[in-house]
Amino acid sequence: MSDVEPSKDQKNGSGLPRGVRTASEWAWRLLVIVALAGVVIYLISVFQDVVVPLLVAILVCALVQPSVSALMKRRWPKWLAIVVCLLALVVVVGGLVLLVVWQVRAGIPQLQREWMSAYDRVREALRQPPFSLSDHDLSNYLKDAAAFIQKDASSILGGALKVGTATGHVLTGALIALFATIFMLIDGAGIWRWIVRLFPENAAPGLDAAGTAGWGTLTSFVRVQILVALVNGIGIGLVAFFLGLPLAVPIAVIVLIASFIPVIGAIVSGIIAVLVALVFGGPFQAIIMLAGVLGVHLLEAHVLQPLLVGGAVKVHPLAVVVGVAAGTGLAGVPGALFAVPFLAVANAMITAMLHSHDRPAPVDEHGETETAQHHESDLTAPPPGIQPPEG
Repeated sequence: MSDVEPSKDQKNGSGLPRGVRTASEWAWRLLVIVALAGVVIYLISVFQDVVVPLLVAILVCALVQPSVSALMKRRWPKWLAIVVCLLALVVVVGGLVLLVVWQVRAGIPQLQREWMSAYDRVREALRQPPFSLSDHDLSNYLKDAAAFIQKDASSILGGALKVGTATGHVLTGALIALFATIFMLIDGAGIWRWIVRLFPENAAPGLDAAGTAGWGTLTSFVRVQILVALVNGIGIGLVAFFLGLPLAVPIAVIVLIASFIPVIGAIVSGIIAVLVALVFGGPFQAIIMLAGVLGVHLLEAHVLQPLLVGGAVKVHPLAVVVGVAAGTGLAGVPGALFAVPFLAVANAMITAMLHSHDRPAPVDEHGETETAQHHESDLTAPPPGIQPPEG
């Protein structure tokens, strides 16, 4: 009889080393996770006309709900608080749109004069070395561009039809987002309880902790991102105003809206502002505008991001950059818009769920755990900020 104790692998009838078995177990689990993620992404892409409005509704709800709760604490009726907050949001957004339209219409004559002056400067620059283009060459280039446009008129018409179709989708999505926002504000707790009941009973405490952490992170992210966008828009808009550039207010609004897309939005809006300064002001104004854009973004990166965003979005900057790039590649602008809040909420929810299993269950005076006693309250506890329905 041999004195050598048989290994665990030999007992299990497997001749594979432990490292190979561990790697294979990790591999098939990762493949399952990747397959599940692929299915989810595919379903989102198929039903994006519904998914995107729902995500927008969640963001709007996270923005408006603290104000609704504050009004309810002052003994406002719930329906009146929701109506007032939504109307205030519509007034603010509509006011920005009207301000941009008014500024554009009022600045069209100046814009035409500035455009002709900029065209003359560009034409004069093209006449000089190293381009050395004559007026005849420029005329030929313009004719070629016109011929190209006429040749691809069918494609342009098809693009116009797509724009019309997209406009219909936008209106439909806006209605879906509006109704979803209203129902979330009215019965957010009921929606959350229904989601929790879809999972096994023993998963309820972890899901409750995850939902609480995720909702708190999302509300903090939305409020902080609005503050960052306001700083960026006002700062760059003031630089454009003091430089005497046309359409300073539309530039500020474009920067404000683009700032909701981290990294990419700041770069694109900064490029637009510098190009406007270059075309309508000249190289010197463009350099000043570039310095202003860099100054505002440095303020955001070294002051606002660490103090405000860092506490709301506990995600590494590299993960933010990669997430925005991946979201843009997968879903375009909506993917870039929702990438960072998705990463932040997912990180908060996973962390809270893991920690919920580490916390010991409370013990009552008889030495028994209170998990079963309070299980129903765990199921009905909504995330912070989502108030249970009255009555």
